[in-house]
Amino acid sequence: MTDNVVPLFKAPPTAIESTEETIPAPTPEGAAPVRVWKRTGRAMADAVTHERTKAAGRFAFRHTSYVVGGTRIVARRAWDGRTGARYERMLRAAEAAGNYEAAGDWEERLHRFRADRHKRRMDLLTAPERIVKGAAVGTAGGVGLLIAIGIALAVANEDVTDVVTPLMALVELIRLLVVIVQVVWGPLVALGPWLALAGLWAVGRHRNAAPNWALPASKRGDDAGAPITPSIVVTALRDLGIAPLRAAIKEMGDAGAAMLGPIRIAGCGVEVDVTLPSGVSTDQVQGRRRKLAENLNRHEHEVFITIPQAARTVRLWIADSGALDEPIGPSPLVTDPDLRANYKTGRAPWGQDLRGDAAALSLYQRHMLVTGLSNQGKTAAVRALALWLALDPTVEFRVADLKGAGDWAMFDGLATVLIQGPTDEHVIQATEMVESGVSEMERRLTAPPGTTFPPLIILVDEAQVAFMCPAVDEEKRPYGGSKATSRYFMAARKIHNQGRAVNVLLWQGTQDPTDQNLPKLVREGAHTRASLALGTDSQARMALGDKAVDGGAAPHLLRPGLDKGTLVVASDGIEIPAGQASITVRTHYIDTDQATEIADRAKALRDGVTTVHVIDTGEPVDSLADIASVIGDAPRLLTQDVLRRLAALNADAYGGWSFVDLKRVLDGTGAEPYKSDGRMVVGRDRIARALANRGNEDSASAAQ
Repeated sequence: MTDNVVPLFKAPPTAIESTEETIPAPTPEGAAPVRVWKRTGRAMADAVTHERTKAAGRFAFRHTSYVVGGTRIVARRAWDGRTGARYERMLRAAEAAGNYEAAGDWEERLHRFRADRHKRRMDLLTAPERIVKGAAVGTAGGVGLLIAIGIALAVANEDVTDVVTPLMALVELIRLLVVIVQVVWGPLVALGPWLALAGLWAVGRHRNAAPNWALPASKRGDDAGAPITPSIVVTALRDLGIAPLRAAIKEMGDAGAAMLGPIRIAGCGVEVDVTLPSGVSTDQVQGRRRKLAENLNRHEHEVFITIPQAARTVRLWIADSGALDEPIGPSPLVTDPDLRANYKTGRAPWGQDLRGDAAALSLYQRHMLVTGLSNQGKTAAVRALALWLALDPTVEFRVADLKGAGDWAMFDGLATVLIQGPTDEHVIQATEMVESGVSEMERRLTAPPGTTFPPLIILVDEAQVAFMCPAVDEEKRPYGGSKATSRYFMAARKIHNQGRAVNVLLWQGTQDPTDQNLPKLVREGAHTRASLALGTDSQARMALGDKAVDGGAAPHLLRPGLDKGTLVVASDGIEIPAGQASITVRTHYIDTDQATEIADRAKALRDGVTTVHVIDTGEPVDSLADIASVIGDAPRLLTQDVLRRLAALNADAYGGWSFVDLKRVLDGTGAEPYKSDGRMVVGRDRIARALANRGNEDSASAAQ
């Protein structure tokens, strides 16, 4: 009996038991139907959202849209063929584009179409009478011909009944045609609507007359880089968000392509001129470059907008998708070891324009400024021009690299002065190098008329370091800055003002331009202005000027890091398409090893150049005697002229000297520089006394 007793309490199951058997919790009344409905809802939701269901829905909607779209297309074609709607659209398009000559032509065509249509309708009024008369004459003539044939048969066969044989044959033919029509008519009536529906579907499918989301995956969203057609350009312009432009295109209907000029192949892309309708300005389109590029299924950097000479017109250059990310070929300087340069008549092979054509720059009597953000290829771009010009042995270089990373080391033995370093002392040397260029310019300017001078290129890379230098000289004049007291600023301004006439040119490379590190007067003194990628529109205006930026130049829209070596150039030394203020150039990259090889070829063309590097204070020369020598018979000489003459006397010893070194040598001798008429000079008599006193001291020392 104990086996049948049900215990009042049951011990909790063990871990093993709990995994094998669970006791369901009591279910409240009505909970089961709720769970069923939830499971059913989840199942239905899963079914509806399943990819197969979505694909089936897209399939059904797509093919239905093909039929609807095909019907619309066929109906519009029929309407255009029977009415003057096509001519009216073209007329409105020409008027909206301001092309009144074309509008008059379309109006004349519309008038001729309406006149011809009216004539056809008038002819229809008399058509029944003509048809009846023609049918009577045709029937009588046909019956007569058949009877004549029957008479001929009756005579030939000697049987009078053959007279009606041709007529009876015709009657039999008509009966047979009626039988055929009776047999075929039923299926035709049944199949006709389906055949028409299939035709409409085919038209819609051919034109992809369905929403983009319903199209097959192979056609949906795979149009990036698709060929540019007039309809694509017009649609992109319509969807820019410019209300007057959208309204004008809508008014034009599908004739919006009347705004477009021919789409021309231009290098690795296409080019098209767009005449904007009245009320739409060119800067409105320029300001929506990114949206226009996306509407054209391109990246922003693959669409360039410039302003040609024609009024109310923008020129679009649209790159082939991905073409601008491909590197260009090597420089001719690398591939052609026999290449030579000519300062006056030659052009430096700098790179390629966006069309893929060679971009060559004339350097003849042109000051140059190249700027951009850091690490975008500025030094390589400037160095490529200098390397080409170095292949003309008549050109002298004086180079100051205020970065000092060795980018210009190959000019050792090629440049007469090579300064490399970022310190204030290097800036002082660079300033004095530019000032020596001013002295050389002034000497040339005072030469007899007709005298020709070899080119002198004074090149300062990282010029912003010079403009921002806080050092001052003995007269408290700052080396940097943009005031009239700034030595570097004023030397650069003087060369910009007059150096071109005597072939003394200043090339500057600078980065991240501001009014502080690139003063307005200096940047506007350059004839060739080029910019790599920049950060802002204001910097672009500093680099290239307002005219170039207003004309479409946009270095601030270049991609930092991705568009290395791509420059926007404003210069009369490079061929720029008519109506444009700038041109975009993708420069050839010449690495350091290749640059060294080119520099070695340039050195081989010269007799030998001694390069002055840095100040050498331990040179075993008689500086005091040399100073007396360069002063000569002059009662006094400007310190700058003393330094220049010392450098000419012994470039190795004095080529890198500054005012600091001159003062160091003369301190304590009684011949220190002094002011005369507000300028620092060295007196001949004081130098002579210093030499005499030194001689007496030497004699006394020897006697002891």
